[in-house]
Parts: sequence; C-alpha cells; structure tokens
Amino acid sequence: MSIDLKKDFKHLYQPPSGRFVEVDVPEFAYLAIDGHGDPNTSRDYAAAVEALYTSAYAVRAVFKKRTGTDFVVGPLEGLWSSPDPADFVNGNKGNWDWTMLIALPEAVSTDDTSLGLTAAAAKKAHLPITGIRRLTLREGLSLQIMHLGSYDDEAPVLARLHRDVMPERGLTWNGRHHEIYLSDPRRTPAEKLKTVLRQPVTAADRSTS
Repeated sequence: MSIDLKKDFKHLYQPPSGRFVEVDVPEFAYLAIDGHGDPNTSRDYAAAVEALYTSAYAVRAVFKKRTGTDFVVGPLEGLWSSPDPADFVNGNKGNWDWTMLIALPEAVSTDDTSLGLTAAAAKKAHLPITGIRRLTLREGLSLQIMHLGSYDDEAPVLARLHRDVMPERGLTWNGRHHEIYLSDPRRTPAEKLKTVLRQPVTAADRSTS
C-alpha cells in the first residue's frame, strides 16, 4: 500500500485552469526550508530544493521501515512573500522571501521526520539539511487556479487575483502566496508547465474588525 496525497486530495492539486475556485485547505505537515532572493539565480535556492528532496526520501525510508507502508514523495511547493505584494505582479524576484516545502502524509510522525533528517544529513553533509524543519500549516479558505505555462507568465494571473477576484468577492490576504509545482522544469517545456497558484484569504471586513 502507498499513500499519495495528490490522489487523496485531488481537489487541492487539480483545480481548473480557467477560473479561481474556493477550497478549504486542511492542516498539513511539511518539510520546510527558508530563503530569500531570485530562485532563478540563487545558489541557496537550488541547494535548498536538493536538500528537501534528499530529506523527503530519507523520511519515507524511515516511515516505511516502521510501518510497512510506503508513500509517494509529493511535488515541490513554495510559500512566497515580500514586503510589497506588487513585487509578485512586477516580477521583482530579488525581493522575494521563500519557504520551499514537501508535504508529508498525516501518518508520518515527528520521530520519523527527525530520524529521516538525521540520516539525510549524514548522507549528504554538503547540503543545508540542518536548515530543514517540520512545519504544520492550516491555510483554510483559499482561492486557487491551475496556471499553464512559464513561471514568468504568472504575473497577469496574480494581478487579476489581487485587483479583481479578491475585491469582487470581498476577500483579502490571510497567508503567504502558495505554489505547487506539478511539472519537472528540467523535462517539461515552459509552455506546458502546470503550477497550482493558491492564496489563503479571509473576509475583508473581518480583517479590519
């Protein structure tokens, strides 16, 4: 038996591409690592992603040994923020703060995570595995859409979300911008990349009360 979050929570990983939909995102645990700057040029970003995958496979091995159950290592995800939300629309990537993530099944314990991280750090000491932590996140009400195409072409979609969709629905920000990368950019042409764009939201009047 194998656990696959993409199948178990298909509605969260396969939104429509033509419109923003509302979803209720439950609590998930993640492997997480923080950083800053342009992901296209930052060496820290590349090392962080490699460290995440190394750690995720190590945690999976520990979990499988303990339970006899396997799980599918999920896609890379990212939380993105900036002091000025316009940095996303304007493509000012050097100002971005990021937290890269890989989701863990609920059955993966904190001990599984700790043992996996220890094993990963011993195996690949050159990677920043000591910077990885277990993060629990409950995003709740969120708007999301499937973006088809280059990451650099997300700006108009996000501009529509910020300037039109959220105000029209009486919603405002309630967490960091979240992306889920369903395609491998090393093997997929830019125009065919699939990325879930998610924004946790809350009622605008509630945020000011």
